[in-house]
Amino acid sequence: FTGPFTDVVTTNLKLRNPSDRKVCFKVKTTAPRRYCVRPNSGIIDPGSSVIVSVMLQPFDYDPNEKSKHKFMVQTTYAPPNITDMEAVWKEAKPDELMDSKLRCVFEMPNENDKLNDIDASKSAPVLNTSKQDGPMPKPHSVSLNDTETRKLVEECKRLQAEIMKLTDENRHLRDEGLRLRKVAHSDKSGSPTALALRDNGSNSLPSLLVVIAAIFIGFFLGKFIL
Repeated sequence: FTGPFTDVVTTNLKLRNPSDRKVCFKVKTTAPRRYCVRPNSGIIDPGSSVIVSVMLQPFDYDPNEKSKHKFMVQTTYAPPNITDMEAVWKEAKPDELMDSKLRCVFEMPNENDKLNDIDASKSAPVLNTSKQDGPMPKPHSVSLNDTETRKLVEECKRLQAEIMKLTDENRHLRDEGLRLRKVAHSDKSGSPTALALRDNGSNSLPSLLVVIAAIFIGFFLGKFIL
């Protein structure tokens, strides 16, 4: 049996009947809880063969522990008109029984096999990624058609013009606010606090519009560059 033994490991036994009579067989093991054998008994026709699957259940492998598990394949000639397999084995005489004994050997893959498995596991996802996750690589994202490119350039120009317009409006409102402050101080009529609040409210709106426009143009420029 070849590890790792974190999952079921299966080994096949081929039983062949070279005689001209039917043969009954039975597979026994010294560790029945550790193995699942299918089929564990049956009849082999003359000149035929049977494949027996021996499935080792998962366990914690210790390389320093020697395996003491053994199997025995017991056979006997099938009597004519057989109907009860259990009766055949109960009534069989010792000199009519034939057996073959097998000792279990556990092996772990060598380092070269592990490296080959690691390389194979690394290369497989790369191939799958190139097929399934096509939009992720940069060459695919750069390949924009001419219509999309023109739209992005026009949108960027429009946003730049909008920012310049909002900046001019902001400057004009700031100058207007300074003029109103001067009038308020010289006139002494009206509330300076109210004028200051009105100036601040007027100045904050264009600034906010400038920030929003800058965010939008940054988004479109970033999309175009990527």
